[in-house]
Amino acid sequence: MRAFLVAILAGLALGPAAQAADPELARLSAIAARVTITRDDWGIAHVRGGTDAEAVFGMVYAQAEDDFERIEANYLTALGRVAEAEGPGALAQDLRARLYVDPADLQARYRQSPPWLRALMDAWADGLNYYLDTHPDAHPKVLQRFEPWMALSFTEGSIGGDIERIALADLAAFYGVPTPTRVAALGLAGGHDASGSNGIAVSPRNTRDGHALLLINPHTSFYFRSELQMASDAGIDVYGAVTWGQFFVYQGFNDRLGWMHTSSQSDAVDRFAETIVRRGDRFFYRYGAELRPIAVSTVTLSYAAGGGRMGEQTFTVFKTHRGPIVARAADGRWIDEAMMFEPVKALEQSYLLTRARSYPDYMKVMELRANTSNNTVFADADGDIAYLHPQFIPKRDDRFDYAHVVDGAYPAADWHGLHALADAPNILNPATGWIQNTNNWPYSAAGASSPKAAAYPRYMDVGGENVRGLHAIALLTDRHDFTLGALERAAYDPGQPGFDILIPELLSAYDGARPDDPLEARLAEPIGVLRAWDRRWAANSVATALAVYWGEALWRAAGLPPSAENLADYGSALAKTTPDERLQALAAACDRLERRFGTWRVRWGDINRFQRLTGDIHQTYSDAAPSAAVPFTSGVWGSLASIRGPSPPNVNKRYGEAGNSFVAVVEFGPRVRALAVTAGGESGHPGSSHFVDEARRYAIGDLREVYFYPDQLAGHTERAYHPGD
Repeated sequence: MRAFLVAILAGLALGPAAQAADPELARLSAIAARVTITRDDWGIAHVRGGTDAEAVFGMVYAQAEDDFERIEANYLTALGRVAEAEGPGALAQDLRARLYVDPADLQARYRQSPPWLRALMDAWADGLNYYLDTHPDAHPKVLQRFEPWMALSFTEGSIGGDIERIALADLAAFYGVPTPTRVAALGLAGGHDASGSNGIAVSPRNTRDGHALLLINPHTSFYFRSELQMASDAGIDVYGAVTWGQFFVYQGFNDRLGWMHTSSQSDAVDRFAETIVRRGDRFFYRYGAELRPIAVSTVTLSYAAGGGRMGEQTFTVFKTHRGPIVARAADGRWIDEAMMFEPVKALEQSYLLTRARSYPDYMKVMELRANTSNNTVFADADGDIAYLHPQFIPKRDDRFDYAHVVDGAYPAADWHGLHALADAPNILNPATGWIQNTNNWPYSAAGASSPKAAAYPRYMDVGGENVRGLHAIALLTDRHDFTLGALERAAYDPGQPGFDILIPELLSAYDGARPDDPLEARLAEPIGVLRAWDRRWAANSVATALAVYWGEALWRAAGLPPSAENLADYGSALAKTTPDERLQALAAACDRLERRFGTWRVRWGDINRFQRLTGDIHQTYSDAAPSAAVPFTSGVWGSLASIRGPSPPNVNKRYGEAGNSFVAVVEFGPRVRALAVTAGGESGHPGSSHFVDEARRYAIGDLREVYFYPDQLAGHTERAYHPGD
């Protein structure tokens, strides 16, 4: 009766067309009746169904309630259909996706998927379509209906990160695509772990209460993931961060174990320069002593042409046995891109990991080897802690430098299968009793118990150590009294080891300057402030603001990108600047502060702010609008808690857009206990009380209790309902 009434009411709301589809609506309503969504007092959805498929139905429906626009934006990006909403400026982005993602291919892969996975994909599409059926006020830009195969469109099963390594400008130049323009920031673009992420696991032997601890701290663009819990009577019960529109928890925990994925510096995406020979209207590429034909096909893309009209453009695209052609080298050779494309395995692995109950269970799932870009920090209730390198690692000839473009004419440069899990620099239960990863190399992940770089091919890591890694190591070494609260405090420790490296060089430059140098008198007071500084961030610190602006000026003088944070980058910054240039950078920092604020003596918290936006490209920050002071700085300087964002022309203050987005600390005792915070709030709707209710907690690192068990929701429940209610 309830399902029948929901179908009738939805039909009345949606008009004759929906009424004609009552049988389908009734089917979806019957599923919804078996699903319960409980919203806690932070607006977090706790979803329960009888089966995993019903839990998937409910969790994606709850995500759509919170921010359907982000879900659609992510799938437009993954499917290569952004231009249908944004116009021809997004054609390069769409072509990049469609070099890999072909709807007919994904439909075939869906049909060949294991039955259990097809059931989840069916439930995913049903949940989104039921949301649209019951919300006539929702207005999709493009995707009026979702189909189950679309869930396979994320090329790596998680955030689609590998495909975004292909430079749009180079791709557009090769294929004659209109100049790429910025598109809506709701989607995947910029959603990678920006300036790193942090994962820490502490063994029971290093904790006061004998329970393993885990820090989950992704640094993505803000509002990139939803926070929720999904559970079923069939056994899944998992909590954490979910990339909008996906049906598995990406970083999180169940009652037995937890995991933090950080972006890896392992090399699993390679570029090859192919020597092209043209014979008539056919193209070939040199491969040893032979000429191999280039595969040629077409991709047709639609785009919004204005005035409600749609246009189409067809591109002829090229591919070798290694991958699609994505650019032209300066010497005329064509560049192809080799990367993993195993969407079914990647989705299987991503989902099944959330169901694991122990370290052996977790590693059994990892044998699918369908993760290319994630390091994993792991902890469980059995007391195990682990560092796991990405599982998709192609075997290569280490004579070639795969960190750069490799000459494709050499067959020996090809991939030769995949490494076994045992070949990777993984770590289990190190003697030090702790593990950390800050997107740094694995060779310091457990201090003295870390694997040795010399034992592994250089393509296992192409990045090296970073200053956040130094910070984490210093906090963890020789400490044996960790508690959940102590790990939370460590996650917000105000140390900045990057400035421990840089500031002494600045002071030395000042002390060594000629007495008649005009900079000596001009910089006397700023140097005095920095000399007295303990190099720890604080909202009321003038030195923090001065150091950040100086560091950024130094990076510009050295020609480094703003996100450069590895120790090699620090060495480069000092090698490429003279003592005088370091002083000039400080003068430039003072000038910049004075132009914006009238004085260089500005407290960091008066500059560095959190202001909640929806993420719409047309929104702008405003100094006149409410915002909260944020004391921490960018991870570039070694701060574990990180915030990065622009200082746009129309404002004077800086507004965070990336960095800490979801933070959780978890203790695996007899009952799992966790504290967490999400940037801003759970809801993407400005009118919701949960749009900005976590802003203050986010800004000061005051994590709230997670309600994992039903009894914890007592007194903390805002409402409980079925989808469609």
